Amino acid sequence: MKLQEKLDQMKAEFESGAPAEALAVMHKATEDLKQSGLVENALKAGDILPGFSLPDQNGKPVSSEKLLEKGPLVVSIYRGVW
Repeated sequence: MKLQEKLDQMKAEFESGAPAEALAVMHKATEDLKQSGLVENALKAGDILPGFSLPDQNGKPVSSEKLLEKGPLVVSIYRGVW
């Protein structure tokens, strides 16, 4: 199964059990985001990420440029639990 197929399946399973009111809020938020124009400006798969600096686990800034000097860089976004 391809990733998009798996994601679509997971979404369908979630939506089949979620309260209608919650789904309405989530769908409206998604539509508002699309209408904002931010989607067109977002990076797409294969785009080159601009240089950035983020704090490490100790709060010390780490730049992407320095990390790239050591080799390929993978960026993982972890949202955490809200």
